[in-house]
Amino acid sequence: MISSLDDLAEDISRYFEAKDQAREEALQLTRVVIRRCGAAIRSVHRGEFDRAQELTEKAGEVLARIQDLLKDHPDVRYAGFVDGAEQEYAEARIVYSIITGQSTPTPEEIGVEMTGYLGGLGDTTGELRRHVLDLIRQGRPEEGEVYLEAMEEIYHLLMLFDYPDAITKGLRRKGDMARSLLERTRGDLTNAIGQKKLEVQLKELEGKLGGPESR
Repeated sequence: MISSLDDLAEDISRYFEAKDQAREEALQLTRVVIRRCGAAIRSVHRGEFDRAQELTEKAGEVLARIQDLLKDHPDVRYAGFVDGAEQEYAEARIVYSIITGQSTPTPEEIGVEMTGYLGGLGDTTGELRRHVLDLIRQGRPEEGEVYLEAMEEIYHLLMLFDYPDAITKGLRRKGDMARSLLERTRGDLTNAIGQKKLEVQLKELEGKLGGPESR
């Protein structure tokens, strides 16, 4: 009896040891994914698209390693920290595709859960607002209209999924945030475009007043 219990204890210990090791390794790898995705998004904003793509691809490789590592430990896989890494990865892929004028990748193409995909999509609105503000500062506000449209499409898509937060994992909050960012960006862009048009009209008027006809 004692011998059999000792054997059982060893089996259980090996089970938990394997699970604990998988969890610890996965935790470290999720931090790598998040760092690389953050760096990839910063590279997109700087116009370093090759660098952004390289970082995103490396993050995807690490994420695939995490998913493989936890395939036999679904309780650890769905504990929450992997969801955060998938969301960051989805955001990086979507931001890159929109700003470079490519089609938005699907959850299947990215290889993440639906909730992670939608969470990343929601966070994309903040990065698009940042891009629009950069264009305004560069004196190119009219180029921001396409990104404003993308923000609007994302917001309307998020609003389609009116399910409890226990299922969508905070999607309602992201939808509310997307709406706020959309409204602020629309106001900023409208003002910037109006200001630029006014400046052009004033220059044209100055040109007419200062021309030969006015002498």
